[in-house]
Amino acid sequence: MTTYVLVHGAWHGGWCWRRVADRLRKAGHEVFTPTMTGLGERAHLGSPDTDLNTHIQDICAVFESEEIDRAVLCGHSYGGMVITGVADRLADRISAIVYLDAFIPEDGQSLFDIQGPERVKLFRDLANQSGDGWRVPPVSAEYFAVMTPEDAVWVDRRCVAQSIATYATPVRRSGADRAIPRKIYIRADSYPNSNFGPFAEQTKNDPAWEYHGVASGHDVMVDKPDELTEILLGAA
Repeated sequence: MTTYVLVHGAWHGGWCWRRVADRLRKAGHEVFTPTMTGLGERAHLGSPDTDLNTHIQDICAVFESEEIDRAVLCGHSYGGMVITGVADRLADRISAIVYLDAFIPEDGQSLFDIQGPERVKLFRDLANQSGDGWRVPPVSAEYFAVMTPEDAVWVDRRCVAQSIATYATPVRRSGADRAIPRKIYIRADSYPNSNFGPFAEQTKNDPAWEYHGVASGHDVMVDKPDELTEILLGAA
């Protein structure tokens, strides 16, 4: 049996992993899909002080409270920022780290640093216009290229605004993650967002990484749960 910790991306919650988690559990594995502070069913706990370090601590606390060891840790999109911070703290408890169409920050980088000034201005304007100055409203499922109308309605219904501080916080990366035996990058090939292209190229051409492409929109766990489950099972 393998333990999986699946970390959602921006505006989402643990709910987005439902299909993949069901498949992994049916295969006999233990699965945790925590929702980070201020999102999903924990939206009411968010505040202007909720930042990336809050979310890293959320996931580290799952490892601690559930006494998890030798886990496959997977992060989607913004979740790549989170699992990078978790890996820096708990590398010896992670057997494989999986970046699912996700950001891979360098030490001291925030998500805003990666995305650039235009996105920073857009998010700050959105927060000021409709997020009480500190919350960024979710982008649409159409932007994520969710593949069916029914799923797009579901994703739009469940996503919530997220604290802008989570995007502005730099991550700590000391190099401890180099001790993790397996590193995997999964690219959503049907999602043309240029933010993830450099990470795909970087990992595809690095022998230390295992690379997969999936014909999916950005929310691979929603669009292609069978294909994603197969890759995750292989990560065991």
